[in-house]
Amino acid sequence: MSHQPLIGITGFETAFPQPPHAPLYATGQRYVRAIEDAGGLPVILSPGLSNDTLLATLERLDGLLLSGGGDIDPTIYGEEPHPTIWGLDMNRDRAELAMAQWAAQTQKPLLCICRGTQVLNVALGGSLVQDIETMQPKALRHMYDQEVTPREQVTHSITVDTDSLLGELVNSNAAQVNSWHHQAIKRIAAELKVVATAPDGVVEAIEIPGHRFALGVQWHPEWLYDRQPEMARLFSGLIAAAKRA
Repeated sequence: MSHQPLIGITGFETAFPQPPHAPLYATGQRYVRAIEDAGGLPVILSPGLSNDTLLATLERLDGLLLSGGGDIDPTIYGEEPHPTIWGLDMNRDRAELAMAQWAAQTQKPLLCICRGTQVLNVALGGSLVQDIETMQPKALRHMYDQEVTPREQVTHSITVDTDSLLGELVNSNAAQVNSWHHQAIKRIAAELKVVATAPDGVVEAIEIPGHRFALGVQWHPEWLYDRQPEMARLFSGLIAAAKRA
């Protein structure tokens, strides 16, 4: 059997839904499935680990997926929190910012999804629009109600820079994406390049030019990959880079 790369997927803290509400670490099942289906060995990373333990774990991993979730504490990028901020988790911020910086520095193959994309930008010195709807009222709708809109429903198009890793993977200058984010990239970190935008100008994808594989997408390809081959290539691209690494 050919080498299957070990891919870490960032988790979050939650609690068992019934008493005694024991604290748990978890991650979205679709991330795990997408990595497995692309030929990787998925491993869930606990945000409760110390930075030393996390970095020691990362050294053994072949690649990293920064998953979606709640907001990053805006004080990290020097702003007061907007009233719409939700799901703050200091431990998760600390762990993921450290991992993003480390992956950027060491050429560790890295795929960032939704929150993960925002983490990468903040980790490298960028900032965020804390709430698209109230702060950019002319923007398209980017956040939907999952009771009404299925996660796998595509909601808008994006324009893709063909001269980029993303352009290579989707093999097109456009794509159709789902949309589940109320925040977006404001000031882009110097190391990063914007490689896709929505029709309203909202940043939809970023990457580190010259990196072995460092891509961040603002949508959720883990809900699309089994019906859109170009989205499956985001995961197979990560696995291929992790094998080469």
